[in-house]
Amino acid sequence: MDKIIIYGGNRLKGEVTVSGSKNSALPILFSTLLTDDSMTITNIPSLTDINTAISFLNFIGKKITKKGNTVTVHSSYRCKRYKHIAPYELVRKMRASILVMGPLLARLKKVDMSMPGGCAIGARPIDIHLDAFKKLGAEILVKNGYIKTFVRNDLRGTAINLNFPSVGATENILLAAVLAKGETIINNAAREPEIEDLANVLNKMGANISGAGTNKIIVNGMKKLSGFTCHEVIPDRIEAATYIIAAAITKGEIILKKVIPQHLDFVTNKLKKCGLFIKETEDTILAKWTKNLRPQNVKTGVYPMFPTDLQAQWMVLMCLLNGYTSYIEENIFENRFLHVAELQRFGANITINGKTVNIKGVEKFSGAPAMVSDLRAGAAIILAGLAASGKTTVSRIYHLDRGYDTFEKKLKKLGANIKRVHYDDT
Repeated sequence: MDKIIIYGGNRLKGEVTVSGSKNSALPILFSTLLTDDSMTITNIPSLTDINTAISFLNFIGKKITKKGNTVTVHSSYRCKRYKHIAPYELVRKMRASILVMGPLLARLKKVDMSMPGGCAIGARPIDIHLDAFKKLGAEILVKNGYIKTFVRNDLRGTAINLNFPSVGATENILLAAVLAKGETIINNAAREPEIEDLANVLNKMGANISGAGTNKIIVNGMKKLSGFTCHEVIPDRIEAATYIIAAAITKGEIILKKVIPQHLDFVTNKLKKCGLFIKETEDTILAKWTKNLRPQNVKTGVYPMFPTDLQAQWMVLMCLLNGYTSYIEENIFENRFLHVAELQRFGANITINGKTVNIKGVEKFSGAPAMVSDLRAGAAIILAGLAASGKTTVSRIYHLDRGYDTFEKKLKKLGANIKRVHYDDT
């Protein structure tokens, strides 16, 4: 159990290389269950969720090795040797573990899945996944804490109309439908770049997918998929946006390297309206504070709208715009304001009204002890500590390690006075 100590007030300045996207890497790793051939995936971030996914694949029967940011999936025996059980001990650690259901159902015709875990930011029901599997021909039983899903004959393509454009459900349907008989159409599909990245990988494996990145995806099922030589995971747009917001909060100047700027329009357009100077090239973004910023209200929504994964970080910035009022409306998760109480420790003036927070900007934050409740709330608390005067101590930082690759090291390189310590070191 580690914690992070920050002495705030430093202006961040320098360059940072953005890591590969966790939300892209995880479904791509699980897609390797669709073939017994070898595959190489690069730009994999070093995160606890990635380690959990690799442990999961090794448990099921794959042989996976990770060296630096490259993961090699070795050629394996026929899928009949794969386990069809996703046990509680692994599933409880990571919400994305539900993505083993699609490929295992497609290959083994059955999967016993423990109810998934993850951050406590909302219900995030999996009914949308299960309903889709039923439409593809699966039968489902819930027994002894496990979701037992099986197919008597074969998965069969069909039209699936999602009542919400769920990223995870869209991915799970893709992972199952690529080996289903006939055509599958996903209406109201998620449009995130991570969906496109997964579809690109599956097409490299021989799948026939069109429309990824739009709200209608068409999958023509194949009898078999193969491996490929190499695929590079796209950069993490949420990590990149967090650093851009950090530049705004600390009145800094940060150059982001290895990014896809159009994936960040949701936040850079808002920050330009706030008054932050932003300059983009093909694969870099310069974010520079040049004048006092103005607030912008946000309403979270599905891509390409403002993402819920940046709501907490944006809240920190709005809190520090002295003399201004603003609001944030959360439309994705019903319990994603857990960080409000922690930000109030720093001196934030925030009130909650249902799914909306109203913010009155203050002159400054003062360092405080704070506790992380979930991954993105943890990033927000770190940003608050960077802006605060004095010492901030952040505990339960294991949440951060699920989604930010060497976060404190990158911030230190930018000039932050930040360090990770063990409890017994303090």
